[in-house]
Amino acid sequence: MKKIYTYVILTLFVSLAFISKTKAQSFYDINTIQSISITFIQNNWDYQLDTAKAGSDGYIMAKSVSINGMVFDSVGVKYKGNSTYNTNQVKNPLHIELDTYKNQDYQGYTDIKLSNAAKDPSFVREVLSYSLLSQYMDASLSNYANVTINNNLIGLYVSSESVSKKFVNNHFYSNDNAFFKCNPLGGAGPGGSAPKPNLVYLGNDSASYSTAYEIKSDYGWADLISLCNTLKNNINGIETILDVDRALWMIAFDNILVNLDSYIGGFTQNYYLYKDDNGRFASVLWDFNESFGTFSQTGTIQLPNTTAKSQMTHLLHANDANWPLVQRLLSVPTYKKMYLAHLYTILNENFSTNSYYASAQALQMIINASVQADHNKFFTYSQYQSNLNNDVTAGMTSAPGITKLMDARYTYLTALPDFTNTKPTISDVAPGTINPEMNTSIFITAKVLNTNTNSVYLGYRNTIADKFTKILMYDDGAHGDGDSGDNIYGASVLMSNTFMQYYIYAENNNVGMFSPVRAEHEFYTVYSLITTLNPGDLVINELMAQNTATVTDPAGDYADWIELYNNTANIVSLDNLYMSDTYSNLLKWQFPAGTTIAPNSFLIVWADEDLEQEGLHAGFKLSASGENVILSYPGGTKIEEVAFGPQTADMGNARVPNGTGAFVIQNPTFNLNNDSLLGIAKVVANEISVFKNYPNPFTQQTSISYQLTEPLDVQMKVYDLSGRELTTLVDEYQQPGFYKVSFEAREDISPAGIYFCRIIAGGHSEVIKMVCLK
Repeated sequence: MKKIYTYVILTLFVSLAFISKTKAQSFYDINTIQSISITFIQNNWDYQLDTAKAGSDGYIMAKSVSINGMVFDSVGVKYKGNSTYNTNQVKNPLHIELDTYKNQDYQGYTDIKLSNAAKDPSFVREVLSYSLLSQYMDASLSNYANVTINNNLIGLYVSSESVSKKFVNNHFYSNDNAFFKCNPLGGAGPGGSAPKPNLVYLGNDSASYSTAYEIKSDYGWADLISLCNTLKNNINGIETILDVDRALWMIAFDNILVNLDSYIGGFTQNYYLYKDDNGRFASVLWDFNESFGTFSQTGTIQLPNTTAKSQMTHLLHANDANWPLVQRLLSVPTYKKMYLAHLYTILNENFSTNSYYASAQALQMIINASVQADHNKFFTYSQYQSNLNNDVTAGMTSAPGITKLMDARYTYLTALPDFTNTKPTISDVAPGTINPEMNTSIFITAKVLNTNTNSVYLGYRNTIADKFTKILMYDDGAHGDGDSGDNIYGASVLMSNTFMQYYIYAENNNVGMFSPVRAEHEFYTVYSLITTLNPGDLVINELMAQNTATVTDPAGDYADWIELYNNTANIVSLDNLYMSDTYSNLLKWQFPAGTTIAPNSFLIVWADEDLEQEGLHAGFKLSASGENVILSYPGGTKIEEVAFGPQTADMGNARVPNGTGAFVIQNPTFNLNNDSLLGIAKVVANEISVFKNYPNPFTQQTSISYQLTEPLDVQMKVYDLSGRELTTLVDEYQQPGFYKVSFEAREDISPAGIYFCRIIAGGHSEVIKMVCLK
C-alpha cells in the first residue's frame, strides 16, 4: 500500500488540437484520415437513398460497411442534411448507423455522421471549429474520412461525433433525462410564422413547441417549457434549470466565429439541450460547416460582406426578445461580465497569436492529397487553397477568407471599450493545505488586483457530476486570507471527497475574469491524502466486450463484463478507486464505498451503464472493436491499464497465467481461474484424461488422444489465435474408452500458425495448443 502526495494541479479536461486523447489510435484522431467503404447489394442505391430521404427518412440496409478494414454486415445508411443535400449531386451527407439491424459498434461508436463540405471551400471550418470549441465546453470530436460506395470513391467527408445518448452519458453522466435537438423538424427556412427553437415561451401546451424541437428522450416537454418560462419570467432563478456558464460559452463562441447558422442567427438552431442529474439543461453546439462567416443571416442586422461580418456587434440580440437566451442572460450584470470574460479569452487564446491559423494550415496539410483526389467536391482545388485567406464565391455560396475575416474581427473587437477596460487580475491561487484529510475544512485563497474589484467568488464541487457551488471570498483577515485589505481573498470549504475541483471568478464595474480563464470547463483540483493500492495488487484479469450468450447479470441481461483479481493474500479495499474506458476522463465511474475483494479472489463489474441494477455496474460499456480499461485514483495515479483490440463474440480476453500473465483470447472463465483452459492439469475431474496432440508441431495432420473413464457428452472444437471457431471435431455422447481424433490442416481452415483445441466433458473443459508449420 502507498499514500498519494500530490500538489494542486490545473486539470485539463480538454481535447487539444492534433494530440490524440488515448494511447490507441481513435476513430476521431485528428491526425488520421479514416477509411469508410460502403457496399450495397442494390445498384440503384442512390435512388433508394433519395427516395427514403424524401419519404420517411428511414435507413437503407447496406450489405456491409468497412471502417479502417473492420467489416460490419447489415448496416443502416441514409442521406442526411438540409441545405447541403441535393438529389442531383453525387456527394451527399451520410448517416451510418451500425446497430440498426445488429448489435455492433466501432470503438464504441454506433452512429457515424459524415458531412460533405458543400458550403466550405477550405474543408477546415467544421473540424477547426470543433477543435477550438473543445477548449471551452464539451464538444463533438471531429476529423476526416475518405468514403467509397460500391468501390467508387465518393470523396473526402468531415466525420463528427454524434450528439447521442452515448455522448451525453460520457459528458453529463446520465442519458435518460430530457434531451432535445434544437432544430425544426422539417428543416429551417427563412421568414414565416412557424415556431423556432429559440426558447421563447409559448405557453404550457407542448404542441406549441413540437415542430420547433426534436425530442430525443422518452419525456421532457414539461422540462423544456419550464426552461422557457424561467427565462422569461424568473431570470433570477435561471441557474436552477440552466447551466448558465455553458450557455454563455456557447453564445460567446458563436459570436466570435460569426457562426450564424446557430442559436444567435436567423434560424436560432443547431444546438442540443440535455438536462443533467442536477436538474439543469446543458447546451451542446453542433454543425459548423458554415462557421467563420459563410452563413450571413442574423435575423435582424444585415451582413452583406466580409467587412460587415468582421464588425458584427458582440452584443448581437442583447435587446431582442426573440433571442431570450441572449437577451435575458445579458440583462443580468454579472452574467454579462462573465460573457465578456469568455469573449476575451477566446479572442486572446486563439486570435491574438494566430494559433487558429496554424491549426487550419496543419489540417490542410493532412487532407491535401484527399482533396485533390475528391472529384465530387463542390469547389475547385484552387478555391480550396485560397479560402484560408481569401473570399471565395461560387454559386450560392460566399465564403469569407478565414484569416481575412478573423484578423479584421480581432482588430475591431479588441478596440471596443468592453475589451479595453481594465480587468481584474487573479494570481497565487492555492489551498491552505496541500493534501487535506477528508471531511475537514480548508481555505482557498487568491490574490486579486484591481482597485475597482467589487466581488470575488469561489466555485467548487466535490464530484465531477455535480454543479459548481459559488460562494463569496473575503479580504477581511478572517478567511485564511492574511491581513485585511491586502488583496488576498479567502473562503472556507469542506473537503467532503477525495478531491475538490474549483475556480476563482472576480469582477469589477465593467468586466469579469476567471482563473483558470477557461472555467467552468477547466478548474484547479486539490486532492485528499488517501491510501492506494500498489500496481499489481489488483488487476484486470479478464474481460468480455461482446457477451451475447455467455453469462447474464443479475437482471438477466447479457452485458459486457470485467473481472478483477486480487493478487495479494490480504483483503483489499477499492475505496476511492475509479474505473474508466478513456484517458480523457479517468474519473468516469467510482467503486461504491466499502467495496472489497477477498485474498486471491475475483470481482465482476458489469460494463453496461445500468447503474441502478443489482451488483456492480460501471457507467460505460466496452467496445467490441477495442478500447481501454483503466483503474486509477484521483490525481492520476493509475494502478492498472489495459488496451485491447477487436474482440470475438462470447470469447474471453484473459490473463494467462491467471493474475499476472499476458492477455490471450480464449473461452471465458467467468469468475474462475484463467489457467483452467490451458491444459496445466492433464486430468479433468478423473473423468477424462487428455494427452497432447501428436505430432506437435505438425505440417499436414495431427491427432488428439483422450480417454474417458465414464460415459460423457464430449465436445471438441478448434479455434485460431484470435478466438475464431474453425471447426468441430467431436460433438456426441461417448462411452468409456480410448479415443483418437485427427485434425487436418487444410488451406481453407488453417494456414500456418497457433491453434487451440478445446475439449468439454462432464461440465469441465480443457484447452491444448497446436502449432501448424504448413
